[in-house]
Amino acid sequence: MSRVTVDLEARVRRLEDRILISDRVISYAVAVDQRDWVRFAECFTDPVHADYSENGLAAADFARDDLVDIVRSAVSGYTATQHLSANHLTNFDPDDPDRATCHSSMYAQHHLADGEELLILRGWYANHLVRVAKGWQIDRIVQHVSWREVRRP
Repeated sequence: MSRVTVDLEARVRRLEDRILISDRVISYAVAVDQRDWVRFAECFTDPVHADYSENGLAAADFARDDLVDIVRSAVSGYTATQHLSANHLTNFDPDDPDRATCHSSMYAQHHLADGEELLILRGWYANHLVRVAKGWQIDRIVQHVSWREVRRP
């Protein structure tokens, strides 16, 4: 096999990994909005390190099911939510091809019925992922809130 062929195969695998990583990060946002807690749980290793300290939850290692319960509880009071995940920038660990970090922009709207309140969070995530038998999963997530806006009638 020629070096060009090997390089091409490696580049195609890297492109596939980028797509799978972005899909996992997007699944996180979509699962919250659809209240699909099984899909949400599949985004994470068990345990997972989560840092939502800029939004009130101190950084800690959590059992995956505990993190699911925390996020479920946080959004359950809202009539609807919309979490957009964009601008994915993935960097692979140069020493471990099974580890990567995906930085993603965050735009999260949380709506209460009858226009009572709209909470909007803007910022970004540092999603640290590891390749496992089932694909890529987030083993460490850090939420950075750039600003928050609360609208009330």
